[in-house]
Amino acid sequence: MRARKGYLRHIHSCNPPVRELFVPWFIDDQLVGWLRPWLVDKLREHSTVFKIREKRIDLSARLEGFSDRSAVLAEIVEWLAGQQLITAPMGELYPVTPAGRQAALCVMDRAAAAYFGVRAFGQHLNGFVHKKDGLYMWLGRRARDRLIYPGSLDNMVAGGLPWGVSLEENLHKECMEEAGLPENVARQAVPVGLVSYNRVTERGYRPDILYCYDLELSPGFQPQNTDGEVESFVLLPVEEVARLVRETDEFKLNCNLVVIDFLLRHGYIEPQDDEYLELVIGLRSPLSAGLTVSR
Repeated sequence: MRARKGYLRHIHSCNPPVRELFVPWFIDDQLVGWLRPWLVDKLREHSTVFKIREKRIDLSARLEGFSDRSAVLAEIVEWLAGQQLITAPMGELYPVTPAGRQAALCVMDRAAAAYFGVRAFGQHLNGFVHKKDGLYMWLGRRARDRLIYPGSLDNMVAGGLPWGVSLEENLHKECMEEAGLPENVARQAVPVGLVSYNRVTERGYRPDILYCYDLELSPGFQPQNTDGEVESFVLLPVEEVARLVRETDEFKLNCNLVVIDFLLRHGYIEPQDDEYLELVIGLRSPLSAGLTVSR
């Protein structure tokens, strides 16, 4: 499908204007998420767990420890899922944090994170190859049975970053599962920064962070998916990858940002390009941008 041309539109799509109300959620007077009003109203049934005021919702102060908070939130998630109000738990825990992963105050199931506007973390890896005629990138084609963006193009390796696993451990696991990369090769991946964005989705508010990595691969390497999440892989000249991002909507939405970051860092989008300044700034959108906090 053809689309409007330009890179910047993808950043705008990942950071749309917030035109609806989201209620800030606090733990220990620290902002950890954003909820739609319907969910806040539903949580009034658990007045011993949540303190609800006109413009904010707080986890009860009686829940003081990491474990106690996490256990109660797990019960709330099961209760909401049992009423088919949110997606069923996935058994993968994400940190509930006012800042980075290390500042987590508790954890909750990944499936509930967006409903509660909890910051989610992921890792995306650009696999590239130097050939005689230029630079090439490996791209994955998402399996057709994926719940979101089935059949869309994806970065060679991409996945969520659950609680209790280090960035290195999780990256190595994702590299093996998604592309058949052995650990000794995955260890050569270079961390190159991150992209951040604030999306409004059907499930809720998504203030997400993606840690980005570059990995140079040998010309003879062929990625092999092992977890069924990738239908196929294709190796394309970076100029063609840039065209696909610039002129089509072939990629899963947030993967466009990771590719744009790669193109900027490797000089394929230059400072004299019209969108350059807005792209560089827009790839690292301040978290919770566009929302108002009431205390």
